[in-house]
Amino acid sequence: MAKITAAQVKELREKTSVGMMDAKKALVATDGDMEKAIDVLREKGMAKAAKKSDRVAAEGLAQIAVSGDTAAIIEVNSETDFVATNDKFTTLVGEIADAIAANKPADNEAALALPIADGTIAERITGLTAVIGEKISLRRFQLVEKTNSQNFGSYLHNGGQIAALVVIEGADEETARDVAMHVAAINPKYVSREDVPTEVLDHEREVLTEETKNEGKPEKIIAKIVDGRLNKFLSEISLADQEFVKDPDQTVAKYVASKNGKLVSFTRFEVGEGIEKQADNFAEEVMSQIKD
Repeated sequence: MAKITAAQVKELREKTSVGMMDAKKALVATDGDMEKAIDVLREKGMAKAAKKSDRVAAEGLAQIAVSGDTAAIIEVNSETDFVATNDKFTTLVGEIADAIAANKPADNEAALALPIADGTIAERITGLTAVIGEKISLRRFQLVEKTNSQNFGSYLHNGGQIAALVVIEGADEETARDVAMHVAAINPKYVSREDVPTEVLDHEREVLTEETKNEGKPEKIIAKIVDGRLNKFLSEISLADQEFVKDPDQTVAKYVASKNGKLVSFTRFEVGEGIEKQADNFAEEVMSQIKD
C-alpha cells in the first residue's frame, strides 16, 4: 500500500473542501491516486464541486505576439515574482514572443537558437540569468494560425500571469478580444461540447450516476437526473455554452454570433500551471496539518 503523506491529504482537501480524515480515507482507499480519490469523494456526495486544477508554483510571465496571420503565445519562467516585474525581464519576454511569432520554430530547441538583439534567445536568457542571479527559462510556446477571414483576439491578465489567445471566424478584433478576456477569466476546457472526448463524457456520466444513486433517488429517474447534471457539466467546460462574462444573459457563442462571427479556437496559458511545488520537510507538513 502506498504511503499517504500529509501533503497529499492537504492537496486533496484544497481540491475538494472535505475534512482531513475523509481526505485521508479516500487516498488510502485509492492507494494514493489523487484523481480516483476525488471521484470517490464525489460519488459519496462529499465533493460535488471537486476541482482538478493544477497546482501553481513557478513564477514568470506569459506573452502573446502577432506576425501577420501567425500568433505566438509563450511562457517564460523565473524563480520569484519580483524578477517577473523587472524591466529587463519583461523586455526580454516581449522580444522572445516577437521572434517566435515571426520565425515559427518547430520546438523549444529551435526557438532558443533564434537570433534576437545581441545574440540568440538562449544567450540572452543566460546573460540575464547572470545579471539577475536567478534561473530564467523558456518553458513553452504555441503557434496559432488564422486565415484572412478570421481574427485574433488576445488578452493578458495581471500583466501576463494569464494569457489568452482566441481565433474567431468573421466579426472583428474587438469581439475576439472580448472572448479572450472571457477565456482568461473562466478557463474553459473545450471550444464546444462536441469537442469533449467520449472518454471524458463516459467518466463523468459514471461518476454522476454513482453520486445520484448514493443520494437515494428512485431508480426510474436516475438517468434523467444524470442527463441534467451532465448537461450542466458540459455548459461549464464548453466555451460556446458558457455565460458570457460581460453579458451573462447570453452564451459566448450567441455573443459572437450577434457580431456575425463564429468561435474557432482558443489557447490559454497560466504561468506555472502543471508545475507542482516541492513539499517541505515532513515536520513542516505535519505542522501545517495541525494548524488547519
